[in-house]
Amino acid sequence: MELLEKFIDNIMILANSMSLFILLGLLIAGVLKELIPTDFISSHLGRGKISSVIKATIFGIPMPVCSCSVIPLAKSLQKEGANKGAVQSFLIATPITGADSIMATYSFFGWVFTLYRVLTSVFIAIVAGILQNIVDEKEAVHAVEPKFAVQSTSATGFSMTPPVPSQTLSAEADCSSGCCSGDVPVKAGFSLSRVIRYAFVTLFGDIYFSLLIGILLGAAFSTLLPKELLAPLFEYKMLTYLAVLIIAMPMYVCATASLPIAAAFLLSGMSAGGAFVFLSAGPATNSVTMGVVAQMFGKRSLLIYLGVISTMSILFGYLYDHYFGELKVIDIASHVEHFGLWDYLSSTVMFGLIFYYLLKRRHNVSV
Repeated sequence: MELLEKFIDNIMILANSMSLFILLGLLIAGVLKELIPTDFISSHLGRGKISSVIKATIFGIPMPVCSCSVIPLAKSLQKEGANKGAVQSFLIATPITGADSIMATYSFFGWVFTLYRVLTSVFIAIVAGILQNIVDEKEAVHAVEPKFAVQSTSATGFSMTPPVPSQTLSAEADCSSGCCSGDVPVKAGFSLSRVIRYAFVTLFGDIYFSLLIGILLGAAFSTLLPKELLAPLFEYKMLTYLAVLIIAMPMYVCATASLPIAAAFLLSGMSAGGAFVFLSAGPATNSVTMGVVAQMFGKRSLLIYLGVISTMSILFGYLYDHYFGELKVIDIASHVEHFGLWDYLSSTVMFGLIFYYLLKRRHNVSV
């Protein structure tokens, strides 16, 4: 009974620490969704090996998408003619640099670690994309059909067929909001209702289950894992990095939902670099994303994708441990007294939304 009470207390502490920042981050994401045109990225992507990768990474920073909804958006970029490297860099950087992920990271670890996480993720994404384009001699920049298809004729030797209607491409490409319904919304100015709907229906609907799992796992680790048991593993940093990498790569936990798990690891004695490896590799290398990369670009591209992420995550984890040292995180034992009314209200709203979507999911399954 005492263990159960401690588990519930840890759930509330983790929730109170991040819920306000998650809700604010979702609102910011909804505002950005309204302000940034749907075709902003695809219309500005270059064709070069390096410039296209840098543009895709930078344009992906403000995009309000999570680890789930970034996949259909990446597919639409491929259809628009983006090369392999640009799409891969977009897949790596975008979920981690979303507004909700940044705010939630700050709520646990502060601005230094947050900025380090964002900047290194951008760097990893750019390196992975450029290396992919260098290795791949035949860039995949013509995923869409050309405006004029060349056909042989008896008279002139060549003839031109009409271009594919642009409406078809835009309908397929406008799939960036997580659940690809096939309907292309037509925006008519800024709409607060669309902001709220995107933030708490589309985006939160993408992450609610992973977020719940992340909180439960984080509370479970904090409650059940004794520091004495993990101390031998955490004593050797490189062994810690490799172990965390093996755990994180197949796990489907989005950039925001992985934070309470990383916090629990830190409280159990893991180094800040180990937590960084988990937060860097996990969101970009889950089993779903790996399957999509293999399906879209082939096994060689997947090896490059995983190789760069794993190698550079360990490198930056080591550098953080070496130059920044210990990372302070919330104190599970004594942090309760610092929570205010807004923290509890935010947790109530967040859990209310989670249970609403769980009930809705159960109803859909039963029907």
